[in-house]
Amino acid sequence: MNIGDDLRGAVRGRVYTAGDGSFEVARRPWNLAVDQPVRAVVEAADADDVAALVRYARLNGLTIATQPSGHGASGNTGEVILLRTTRLDDLEIRPDERIARAGAGVTWGRVLRAAGPHGLTGLAGSSPVVTVTGYTLGGGLSWFGRMHGWASGSVRAFDVVDAAGARARVTSESDPDLFWALRGGGGDFAIVTAVEFDLHPAPRLYGGRMVWPVEEARAVLDAYREITERAPAELTAWYELLHFPGAAPLVAVDSAFLGEGGDAETLLRPLDKIAGRISDSRADLPVADLGTITAEPTDPGPGRSRAELLTGLTDDVAAALLERPIDPLLSVQLRHLGGALARPSGTPAGHLDEPFALYMFGVPGEDGGTAVGARQQEIANALVPYTTGRKPFTLLAPGERAANAFTPGTLARLRELKRARDPHGVFRSNFPVLG
Repeated sequence: MNIGDDLRGAVRGRVYTAGDGSFEVARRPWNLAVDQPVRAVVEAADADDVAALVRYARLNGLTIATQPSGHGASGNTGEVILLRTTRLDDLEIRPDERIARAGAGVTWGRVLRAAGPHGLTGLAGSSPVVTVTGYTLGGGLSWFGRMHGWASGSVRAFDVVDAAGARARVTSESDPDLFWALRGGGGDFAIVTAVEFDLHPAPRLYGGRMVWPVEEARAVLDAYREITERAPAELTAWYELLHFPGAAPLVAVDSAFLGEGGDAETLLRPLDKIAGRISDSRADLPVADLGTITAEPTDPGPGRSRAELLTGLTDDVAAALLERPIDPLLSVQLRHLGGALARPSGTPAGHLDEPFALYMFGVPGEDGGTAVGARQQEIANALVPYTTGRKPFTLLAPGERAANAFTPGTLARLRELKRARDPHGVFRSNFPVLG
């Protein structure tokens, strides 16, 4: 009997192994540039099925890597059983309590569509197809983080399966150590089958993208610096250098504002003084349309990313970013942080002293991404005096480690908990804390 037959006898969900017609599709991550070798893929039928899989893995000395949608994959999956939790898709919105409960397969787009009509929002990021659970286990860097902090800080409870295959509900009272670790420490400690979290008021949302020719990049950056110096917590703005294949390079500012559009327009007024604007999609938005601001792809594709945290947006930083075209990168993005993200969070994500995040993205070519990686390294090298070396867990890229995301004290605590709660190594995060 092979592992596929064993697994089909242990779980009720779908099982894929090498040689099955759908195996290659089932094992692939969201980022198609990442090779993800696995022994088998299991699509669990429900939480009890997850528990059965964990008991099987522990009995047979095997390891499970959980990916609801494949976002954040690092390729660190050799010989694992890849668990998909997309069928755990129950969603409950309790508007009177401002609470949501989402199964491990629920995406942020679904949550926002359900919460928005009640004037509420979760702390979603820029993509509607990322799952709540995977995003939150990594901390969750939201459009609304300046106002409300890390998404993980809004969690009230987790439904989990532990390394022994037992189901449990984890809260700050029932298991404070595990609750702390799951709120931003990654997926190394238990398999989360559902998460319960606070919703936040969003009676008005205004946002969109403004675009200019790249020749205005310096003027737009100067205006962006002016805006972010005095931006209230309700406003988050991102500056982007863009160069899409076959098109002229561009510069853009994306913004999201929790409040009236007129107030946002006043705050963003320095941008109105810049001539040559190509487009402006800013408008009052239903919360469900949050993902339209950046219009990120909603289908898998190849990419190579790199993130850094910046200590400031000085003239030298501006010069390094604008020195020459970003080609072969598609985008170089500055995300304004600060606000609630700069305050202690009580989670492994901690707080961010750095006021900006730099995010660089490109699509690997025939060279396998060598040129993209070299350009990212070149920009990172130019900014070394203004970067700290730390990266948010949620923005880690293949080849990086959990140690890049956490303070030494936090990493030591996470490692101690991993050894205590999963001594046999049943679980493997995309970025293991012991790696």
